Amino acid sequence: MKRDRLLNKELIAEVAGLGHTEYLVIADCGLPIPKGVKTIDLSVRAGLPGFLDVLDAVREELVVESVILASEIDEKSPGLAAELAKRYTPEQTAKVPHEKFKELTKNAKCVVRTGETISYANIILVGGVNF
Repeated sequence: MKRDRLLNKELIAEVAGLGHTEYLVIADCGLPIPKGVKTIDLSVRAGLPGFLDVLDAVREELVVESVILASEIDEKSPGLAAELAKRYTPEQTAKVPHEKFKELTKNAKCVVRTGETISYANIILVGGVNF
């Protein structure tokens, strides 16, 4: 059995297979997922699992070059924006309007759906390299 934080075999496979500059999205339960994009639905009920719990577990195993957020997060969910600022530097973080964010998810290799209900609890993780 794997010893690290990730236990979901589908999620492990997506993290291991994510290439440089490819997108892995971690989403709240309300983000529309484009047709044809692989989805791993971890949601159990409203709030479970939480967005930050899933993000932190993935962060422990995925090399992230940069992240993309919806710019509306700063006004609509400032507490979550502050938590994300603790995890990613301003140089690593791009913010785009939510409509553009949804367009970018069409290019995702995978979307991981959480049970999160906080507005704009969505992030695009851009794969990095470990060398």
